[in-house]
Amino acid sequence: MTWITKDMVERAERFLWTSGRVLEQRRFAYLFGAKGAGAAGPPGDERAGVLDALHAYRTPDGGYAYGLEPDVRGPLPQPATLRTAMPILVETDALRGVEAARLCDWLASAATEAGGVPPAFASLREYPHPPWLVVPDAPVAGLIPTGWIVGPLLRAGVEHPWLSPATEFCRTAVEALGTTHPYEVEAAVTFLDGLPDRAWARRRAERLGELVREQRLVLLDPAHPEQARLAPGYAVGEYHLPHDFAPRPDSVARSWFTDAELRVGLRALADAQQEDGGWPLRWAEWSPTVRAEARPGITVEALSTLRAYAEAVPPRAG
Repeated sequence: MTWITKDMVERAERFLWTSGRVLEQRRFAYLFGAKGAGAAGPPGDERAGVLDALHAYRTPDGGYAYGLEPDVRGPLPQPATLRTAMPILVETDALRGVEAARLCDWLASAATEAGGVPPAFASLREYPHPPWLVVPDAPVAGLIPTGWIVGPLLRAGVEHPWLSPATEFCRTAVEALGTTHPYEVEAAVTFLDGLPDRAWARRRAERLGELVREQRLVLLDPAHPEQARLAPGYAVGEYHLPHDFAPRPDSVARSWFTDAELRVGLRALADAQQEDGGWPLRWAEWSPTVRAEARPGITVEALSTLRAYAEAVPPRAG
């Protein structure tokens, strides 16, 4: 048995051909092959197609804009947009050479004195954005999105002058975490997964996992949502399951959960595929366009997580 079936992939493929942007269509073909190939490896010539589609969102200064991250609109690059860009750069092995240098140069210009980057700049105020994305008068760096950005760069072995202060910023932010919420935890995990100091990363991850349990930030039984706590500002039903914190078996967050706990969450993820073949948007919908643009990416990520756990934590027979 496996979490990801041929029928599941074929239904997702139909959904992406119907509703996906070029980026998600090319990304699906790269990761899963054409015509519902499912477990087949990525065709080599599809990588260039993914990067060509991603580059359409790139700005001259090295950032990304134009709705790459559906919640962040407009032509001006914002650090929050990299929440969408980084996983694609990782899976295409593109975080190296000129690509990484251009991105880090832009991040260095966008960083605050503390070394991190803010989610958004005041320039976003002129363009549509969700009410929960606060647009500051003066930028304030945060673990969101800095951790989501720095972790993959470190894991890829990127070297750049900005990465030293940015890494120190993230280390300090992770050490200071107290009352938190799931997306901040995810940013911390992404940073810890890429940090070369593995001993320190494991120690901080252990404490972070304790916070997740103590503050009831993870939903271990989807049949009993009352057992978890929704963070302030989250949408109704915007719970986080074990695989949201550990989307891959090699994550430091994997040790937070038993196989049984992961199986419950992965089963819920597999069962969440909708009639049209796509996976649903879980956070608050502030624009119908954003919902339409976000679901294809969510669908690719759901399939990727299910495939990643196919052998590491397989479903039990029967």
